[in-house]
Amino acid sequence: MKPIPKYLALLLIIIGFYACASTGSPDGGPYDEEPPKFVRATPAPNAINNTRKNVSIEFDEFINLENASEKVIISPPQREQPEVKTSGKRVVVKFIDSLVANTTYTIDFGDAIVDNNEGNPLGLFSYAFSTGPEIDTMAVSGTVLNAENLEPIKGIQVGLHKNLNDTAFTKLPFDRISRTDSRGQFTIRGIAPGKYRIYALQDGNQNYMYDSKTETVAWSDSLIIPSMAPALRHDTVWNEIDTTHIDTIYEVHYTRFMPDDIMMRAFKQESSLQYLAKSERPDTKKFALYFSAKADTLPTLRGLDFDEKQLIVEANQRNDSITYWVKDTTLCERDTLTIELKYLETDTLGKLVPTTDTLRMINKIPRERRLAMKKEADEKAEKERKKKEKKGDTIVVETPFLTMNVDAPSELDINRNIVLSFEEPVENIDTTAIHMQTMVDSVWQDTPFIFMADTIAPRRYEILANWQPGQEYQLTIDSLGFKGIYGLYTNKVENKLKVKTTDAYGTLYLNIVGAGPHAIVQLLNNSDAVIRQQPVSEKNTCDFYFLQPGTKYYIRLFNDTNNNGKWDTGNYDKKLQPEEVFYFPKTWEMKANFEFEETWNIHAIPLDKQKPNEIKKQKPDEAKKIKDRNKERAKNLGRT
Repeated sequence: MKPIPKYLALLLIIIGFYACASTGSPDGGPYDEEPPKFVRATPAPNAINNTRKNVSIEFDEFINLENASEKVIISPPQREQPEVKTSGKRVVVKFIDSLVANTTYTIDFGDAIVDNNEGNPLGLFSYAFSTGPEIDTMAVSGTVLNAENLEPIKGIQVGLHKNLNDTAFTKLPFDRISRTDSRGQFTIRGIAPGKYRIYALQDGNQNYMYDSKTETVAWSDSLIIPSMAPALRHDTVWNEIDTTHIDTIYEVHYTRFMPDDIMMRAFKQESSLQYLAKSERPDTKKFALYFSAKADTLPTLRGLDFDEKQLIVEANQRNDSITYWVKDTTLCERDTLTIELKYLETDTLGKLVPTTDTLRMINKIPRERRLAMKKEADEKAEKERKKKEKKGDTIVVETPFLTMNVDAPSELDINRNIVLSFEEPVENIDTTAIHMQTMVDSVWQDTPFIFMADTIAPRRYEILANWQPGQEYQLTIDSLGFKGIYGLYTNKVENKLKVKTTDAYGTLYLNIVGAGPHAIVQLLNNSDAVIRQQPVSEKNTCDFYFLQPGTKYYIRLFNDTNNNGKWDTGNYDKKLQPEEVFYFPKTWEMKANFEFEETWNIHAIPLDKQKPNEIKKQKPDEAKKIKDRNKERAKNLGRT
């Protein structure tokens, strides 16, 4: 037998060593369930007069840092981020910036420190030192929510300013800083006694100040005055055998740092900078212009190589999204249309000034390629035609019609109307081609209706009638009733429908307490989207009828301060907070022919507890717990 080479023997020893050091059973002995324990640090915790730029924190076992860039927070904020890494049993922090004199530095690790084997978390761990003769120990905490939908905001900076001037937030970096967790919660540590302003900032350029209107922002109107007081809480120990029963309740004395209930509502300020953000020609028949902000007037457009009278303009209510349809089909076939565009643009002084641009609206697919695609489609159609002709099949030449989508379900809700929508603008409408009939004594009889264009959505029309519960109706639209801008007409449409009875629905009656004078209640679905909304009455009530049975509904209210019918964001320059939003902390699952009545005090529950978990999109991270796997191991080994 040949001897084992030395290098191979060494390799086997190394493999054996790591096999013995693997993370545990089955069945190499009990699992490691002990979290790392702090041993020592250099400088010592809460050291004063420190000048060292390197920090070393030692534990009793090998450790890892999980998501250090997300979880480790160093205050005061650093212009150049310190190096944070592990080395065996130590965490090493190397400061790059010069240390500021007479300043308390805190390194908050959260639950980032775990043991190397089982990932058992140390728990919330923080470390501090001071470059002066005193160390600051106060703390404040709270929550940051999205102002519009009360979603917790994860990872947003929260900072304090000793400078109480409003301009400090836009000109100076924070004095102390923290970052929110997945619940939107934060704690700022190492604070000196005094008065502060507090802000939240989604700091895109990482300079710790609000210098871009695209950044998410929040602030508290109240001054923050840190304080502390002795407090008592009750902790619970659960029975190890029956974890549904309490074993012991004991008192814990601790120091409470206040305020600990700061609530900030974050928002993005609506941009007032006006400029042309984008132009595109998605297909041959139209092109579109998109502006950065709403405008009072539409831009002026002139065709440089075509007559602009051949355009049909479709604009949204804000005049910031405009589609131009090209009526002339010969112009549609051009690869490029050149336009002169005159509009108002914000200059460097923040004023609107006339601007003129020349734009080339280029087709996404060149004409040569479009012709090749058409030829290929024609050849394929001709091949199919010859195949049918050879078989002796009847060859039907289909007449092209203008596409009209008719939203008229066979079971129509009492509070809905019939909707007609088109894929292109309509040039001519013959309302005499539209007929609405109702069944009376087994005979269809004409019934009055109203035909009207939608005031918001272009190419959308509604048919309204005095719908009677349980009644049958028939909608007929004769062929040639609608003509599109490219010469096509609609085909004949016939729809029969029946209106639901009133006992097919549920009803919700709300009595509102604490709302503002122009509050609006919104009915939401399980995606947190608005189904409908209506104002709170002078009697502080709000009722929703014709709710679908078996459907889950949610309720949101906002105080419409400016009475414009919609939620409005805030403005830091004007010190204007966003309009207040509240959620009813309950899910409504409707029943047919059933009425619910509820009194809702919108201030009864803190904002961060109001939104139902089912519709929260920002779910809390799972709390890291010590893995209790030895009990399971004992069961598997038959030792219980």
